[in-house]
Amino acid sequence: MISSPESENLPSRCWAEIDLGALRHNAKWCRGLAGPGRGLMAIVKADAYGHGLPEVVEALSEIADWFGVANLREARRARAASGGREQGILVLGPAAPEEVEPLVDGGFSGAVSLPEEVAAYEAAAARLGAIARLHAVIDTGMGRMGCLPDHAAELVATIRRSHHCRLEGIASHFPSADEDRTFTLDQIARFQAIVRALAPEEDCHVHLGNSAGLIGYHDEMSGMTLVRPGLALYGISPLPDERTDLRPVMTLKSRVTLVRDVPAGTGISYGRTFVTTRATRVATLAVGYGDGYPRHLSHSGASVLIQGRRCPLLGRVTMDQILVDVTDLPLVSRGEEAVLMGAQGREEITTAEIAERTGTIPWEILTGITSRVQRVYL
Repeated sequence: MISSPESENLPSRCWAEIDLGALRHNAKWCRGLAGPGRGLMAIVKADAYGHGLPEVVEALSEIADWFGVANLREARRARAASGGREQGILVLGPAAPEEVEPLVDGGFSGAVSLPEEVAAYEAAAARLGAIARLHAVIDTGMGRMGCLPDHAAELVATIRRSHHCRLEGIASHFPSADEDRTFTLDQIARFQAIVRALAPEEDCHVHLGNSAGLIGYHDEMSGMTLVRPGLALYGISPLPDERTDLRPVMTLKSRVTLVRDVPAGTGISYGRTFVTTRATRVATLAVGYGDGYPRHLSHSGASVLIQGRRCPLLGRVTMDQILVDVTDLPLVSRGEEAVLMGAQGREEITTAEIAERTGTIPWEILTGITSRVQRVYL
């Protein structure tokens, strides 16, 4: 078990246990699903979906061929954590103008949508006497970045003509692989046709598949040389009806800090939106929305696990504390462990359940867990 130096010898009030064995298992499962001849780009942006970018990169450094990040700072952190190995590191989004030259200087790969972006990389690489490694992004339905299909040939030709740029990849992204199978199958076919027309060099990577694409469409994606799982690495399938062998990586825990017996008619938390209807034993837990436990869980039917049983959340989630009903449990003591997300005994509260109760998605739940929550690596 590894903890960050600044947290050593301090009591744990709220912490996230990160199972690196489960993470590696998931990465190997994704690689196996992708099939032979396809590399694995592990998506580690947003602090590896809240799991800790340096620790995740280090754990996957002998499994992943590439790492996908969101910006220059994440690229540098990934490189530092990779132990000097030669994985590619792709900044998935458009680079800010001031990031272009440092990206080239650092040997990182950039994603481009427009010829003017290529020109900026060409100028930076010329000043440095270096080569800019570029992935041409084609917008086949996401609408967020990328050139439109009719301009793909122009974008790729611009890169090929540039003296200091190399076409390292051709990419696109799924907008609805977890929702719209008809559109997604058509999108795959359109992207494949575009790639064939562009006739990429043998060493040019072709990639489209995120977690939903990998799990739901791996048999349809001929011609792809990389897969880009994100959520699946962390043990959650964006296609819950598809059978997988994924293992949850994060368990979010807190401790009971106070246990009080209150009579019927007692208001609980801000706004007195919950009032007890019976004599109730109420436990206070050291977690709140300041830790990333969503305020929208208030009055959603949410529970936490104590002694392997679900204990209902009472009233509103506050910044630093929540209150739960432990009336029906055996004696609950201060300092006792509570599971907010994960398994305890035979019960489990999944990230997907929390997301559904708050009206959001698992990605937001994971990335919303704040730096105040100590990460403990198993």
